[in-house]
Amino acid sequence: MKFERESEEIIKLVGGKENVVSLVHCATRLRFKLKKTSVANKAELEKMKDVLSVVNSGGQYQVVIGNKVSDYYDTITKKLGLKEASSEEKGEKVSIISMLFEVISGAFSPLIPALAGAGMVKALLTVLTSFGWMSDSTTTYAILSAAGNGVFYLLPVFLGITLSKKLGGNMFVGGAIGAALLDPSYTGLIGSEGVVDFLGMTVTPIDYASTVFPIFVAMFIYYWVDKLLKKIILKDLQLFLVPMFSLLIMVPLTVILFGPFGTTVGDVISNSVMWLIDKSHVLAGIVLGAGMPFLAVFGLHWGFTPITLQNLATTGGDPIEGAAVAAVFAQVGIAIGLFLRAKKHSQLKALSGSTAITGILAGVTEPIIYGIILRYKRTIPILAIAGGIGGAIAGIFGVTCNAYVFHNIFSAPVYTPFFGYVLSVGTALVLGAVLSYFFGLKEEEVKEMESETTKVESEDSNKLEELVSPIKGKQVDLSEVPDEVFSSGAVGVGIAIVPEKGEVASPVNGVVSTIFPTKHAIGIVSENGTEILIHIGIDTVALDGKYYDVHINAGDKVQAGQKLVSFDIEGIKNEGYSTVTPVLITNASDLTDVIVVDNKEVKENDVIIKVIH
Repeated sequence: MKFERESEEIIKLVGGKENVVSLVHCATRLRFKLKKTSVANKAELEKMKDVLSVVNSGGQYQVVIGNKVSDYYDTITKKLGLKEASSEEKGEKVSIISMLFEVISGAFSPLIPALAGAGMVKALLTVLTSFGWMSDSTTTYAILSAAGNGVFYLLPVFLGITLSKKLGGNMFVGGAIGAALLDPSYTGLIGSEGVVDFLGMTVTPIDYASTVFPIFVAMFIYYWVDKLLKKIILKDLQLFLVPMFSLLIMVPLTVILFGPFGTTVGDVISNSVMWLIDKSHVLAGIVLGAGMPFLAVFGLHWGFTPITLQNLATTGGDPIEGAAVAAVFAQVGIAIGLFLRAKKHSQLKALSGSTAITGILAGVTEPIIYGIILRYKRTIPILAIAGGIGGAIAGIFGVTCNAYVFHNIFSAPVYTPFFGYVLSVGTALVLGAVLSYFFGLKEEEVKEMESETTKVESEDSNKLEELVSPIKGKQVDLSEVPDEVFSSGAVGVGIAIVPEKGEVASPVNGVVSTIFPTKHAIGIVSENGTEILIHIGIDTVALDGKYYDVHINAGDKVQAGQKLVSFDIEGIKNEGYSTVTPVLITNASDLTDVIVVDNKEVKENDVIIKVIH
């Protein structure tokens, strides 16, 4: 598992395993739901190397990681042993508004990859047809168009699944309710000349493809219907009766009442926003371009997603994202400006360069706003100015975004008019870069970088670290280990030792990062950051700790030569297992070089590996 030690620290700092109700993640954030946020240690979390910021908003305790978030998520969820959060598990009480945004976020977050990927397919088709490389009348275009449109057409199904999961109902029954709205038996009634009724009640059939608000309303009601049915139906019969009655109740009610109501609500909200845009394109552009990044800090930008999708479904173009795209390029511009202003070897140089690339290529700007803008406060008004002016230009030209995409250079074809889009984002990017270059840093921050650069340049950039043998015995090449995982170097580079003495000592000064429950393997991180795995025997995990005694605990600081584990060589051999012990550097790709010392016999404190950082 990646970032194991760091993940353990994050769990500890959010209040421990017992304080975590649930965990999800988006493109850059770990979104914890905690029983008590007061016990989480925000200050210590923000000191961690990979943590850009911590935000407590919308009922979620958000730890902003950046591009490594999925690796952290995988490791933390495994360590927490999280099951799906049930509707009975609750964190701290939050306001209705916070709860609403949390539900919207939880519903759309799992769909972001599919929505963004499908949006980029639509952008690609726009490019191909615009340049005459493909005709929109070909069957190839039709198939690719299905790839781009499918997820949007079936939004009621996908949102039925994610909303039900978020609220606590059965996610697949929720999806089935959404699917019923798209079934040909129902859609065939749309435009029917005769009277459509259900048990004598008049029904006005509506096309729910690509809609958002109707399924939101339906799923909120379904949550309570599901709870009620579970209370009144015998547990032994719930498996089929609860979903059966849920469908019998919810589908007719949705097409008769909740669907039309949701459609009306969506239209009212969308029309209200559009009214503001129509009244003053410039003012709306300024507000969206300048304000969207700050809404994103608190996760409130999710409130616009249903409106955007509603606009795309009804008008084919969305002016909200057409103006908000300027905010993305303003942030990229700020990162570029500070990259050019920052001193060589400084932390800001590395951070601004990498986040600018991520922003312009992927449209993910959270690392910029959390890692740079909120740290260097002078860039905050620069962001508002650059984003606001870019948004105003978009408003003047009436720029719309015609597909749900991440705002990056690859999605440019989905904006119209294209000239207005280019002028808008170009102005935002150039203004952000120029203003941040000249005004983004305080004088003391520049001096701090100069001293940091001088210090780095005066030091020898290559540090040598020596690992001593943890075991007395015969040194052999990894290729001789009777296990392909180790012999191939897949786990790491290093050596193996055939032990003569059943004791393992630490090869470095460092911290014990991992002790496997079966005691046969131990992980250590040296003071210089070298990650070491000592695996005592081959396939000895099957012994379940038999013949092993551990003398330290995970998290303990250890010195080179300190005894870590004792093991019974003969006992292991008598069970039919090899005692050959690989000693591996597992993060060799992060190091300048790893040099294996050619020994035949080794004893404690003999140098076996040299690491160059």
